[in-house]
Amino acid sequence: ISETRSPLPLLFRRRSSGQIIRNIATVSSSLLPAFGTVIDEGYLQLKKYVVAPYDHRYRHKHLPFLYICGRMWQTFLVVLVVYSAWASIFELAFKKAATGTLSHIDLGVDAFFAVDIVLTFFVAYLDTTTYLLVDDHKKIATRYLTKPWFIMDVASTLPFQTIYSIFSSRMNHEEVFGFLNLLRLWRLRRVSQLFIRLEKDTRFSYFWTRYFKLVGVTLLAVHSAACIYFWLAYNHPLEDETWIGSEVNDFKHRSIWLSYTYSMYWSIVTLTTVGYGDLHAVNTGEKVFNMFYMLFNIGLTAYLIGNMTNLVVHSAVQTFAMRDSINDILRYANKNRLPENLKEQMLAHMQLKFKTAELKQEEVLEDLPKAIRSSISQHLFRNTVENAYLFKGVSEDLVTQLVSEMEAEYFPPKVEIILQNEIPTDFYVLISGAVDVMSYKNGTEQFLSTLGAGDLAGEIGVLFNIPQPFVVRTKRLSQVVRLSHQHFKQIMQPHSEDGKKIISNFTQYLKELKKDMLDELPFLTESLEEMDIQERIPNDDQRDVQAHNSLEDESTEGPHVTSLFTKSIRVIIHGHHPEELPTEKVTFGKLVYLPDTVEGLLGLAEKKFGNRGNKIVMEDGTQVEDLDALRENDHLFVF
Repeated sequence: ISETRSPLPLLFRRRSSGQIIRNIATVSSSLLPAFGTVIDEGYLQLKKYVVAPYDHRYRHKHLPFLYICGRMWQTFLVVLVVYSAWASIFELAFKKAATGTLSHIDLGVDAFFAVDIVLTFFVAYLDTTTYLLVDDHKKIATRYLTKPWFIMDVASTLPFQTIYSIFSSRMNHEEVFGFLNLLRLWRLRRVSQLFIRLEKDTRFSYFWTRYFKLVGVTLLAVHSAACIYFWLAYNHPLEDETWIGSEVNDFKHRSIWLSYTYSMYWSIVTLTTVGYGDLHAVNTGEKVFNMFYMLFNIGLTAYLIGNMTNLVVHSAVQTFAMRDSINDILRYANKNRLPENLKEQMLAHMQLKFKTAELKQEEVLEDLPKAIRSSISQHLFRNTVENAYLFKGVSEDLVTQLVSEMEAEYFPPKVEIILQNEIPTDFYVLISGAVDVMSYKNGTEQFLSTLGAGDLAGEIGVLFNIPQPFVVRTKRLSQVVRLSHQHFKQIMQPHSEDGKKIISNFTQYLKELKKDMLDELPFLTESLEEMDIQERIPNDDQRDVQAHNSLEDESTEGPHVTSLFTKSIRVIIHGHHPEELPTEKVTFGKLVYLPDTVEGLLGLAEKKFGNRGNKIVMEDGTQVEDLDALRENDHLFVF
């Protein structure tokens, strides 16, 4: 293992019987570690002269020569495999090539694969029962020697013809050696493994990886058929009664590449079902082979067409889905006779949905852990939320919680984000774009203001818990982050100090509203006056009383903002003894939010009834000493 830690693999180990078993498995493989494994900090050192199979660098400090190998070695072997697949069949059909230059190249290729067989004894393997890497030399050797692929690796590497020529001066049985060379096709499994890795590697295009794989399969089929077809002609006793002998005289003594060209021409023409007829089967053996080859071509063609169709359809599936959705919208709008402007909004929203599908936060991140989603949201939206007027000066913890719960959305131009008088379920922070704030009065649309990046929309309805007072419509393509009323309330309840800061920011914002907007909020004048009183009272207890309990019966005195930030209990207070009946001097009860302290409740009662009491009792005369014992809608008598 290299001294420098790589960030890619995560290594796992399991402790057993007091001894650390030095076995690792990486999450980059398709196999997961078994339950009960312990994630280790850093790399575990394998035994001496053992290489981790999932280490892409294929390095080991005890094997310095492997530093230059790694995936380069694997890729180099794949190139040699491609050559072996071409040469083994080619040399079977064209015997001259097997004794010429290609024979020397074959010896060099076999030498490289012999080295790879030796290296296999130093590569740890994954135990499929425990999903742990085994780095014991004896176990590695035993496993490799007892598996069928060791015999196949050796058989496909041994140069049988060269070994035979060393012990015998005669070069007989060339046909047998040609068939033994076909064992090299066993090496093709490396190419299959390479394409499996490339298809999962996001650095490479899946389309082009599959495309080159299909081309490779086609070329191998064409080449194999061409060589076998020539082999049939070459081994026929009568040259003139063969498919090539009827066209080329004395073809056995002609150029190898001329014969190979004829063979490839026939194979390609037959595969493509063109069939010009200039090269055709003459004897029975060739006709039988033609039948099987054409049946094979049916399956190969279906395989190629099916795969290419899947690739093409996959690239266009998003377009088909968009067109189907748009057609569904048009049918729905026409069936229900929706107005044209509403139909245009529906179509614009659907088109934008597909155009920005890859940017939709919830779709891209839905499969990620919450911590990662939160970190990404902080990176994308935190600065904008921090600079929004409502959250200026609040704690970092609150901003972090708010941003983590926000959801990103896109809206096309001229689409209504908020409707007037709808339930205040969410408010929005504009990340980009612009929106118009409007109101409808007597059926007439009235423009009030324009909001841009960093502004808030819908917060008045949420904070006052009233139907949305304005219509908010996009001017151009706009990105927003949305926070629900319920989530906002839950987050704010434990943050009382931040709640006061938000109330202060909100109050200042309301004071700066244009007169046209204030006119749409008739209850706002009284609320602002109460908030001014809060700012002028210096005593902390009285400030808490005003901040949390100025709300009387909501049905008579209008909405208030402070109830969002406290887990408030509403009680009914009376300014007289429970046995006294209300008179002109003794008013009916007041519905208020319960303050934090007894002193606060006494001060609130004094403000409501004009008399300072010193005792609080229930309806049955029980004296109240602890406010935490009270419940919703209790009647309290202060006198």
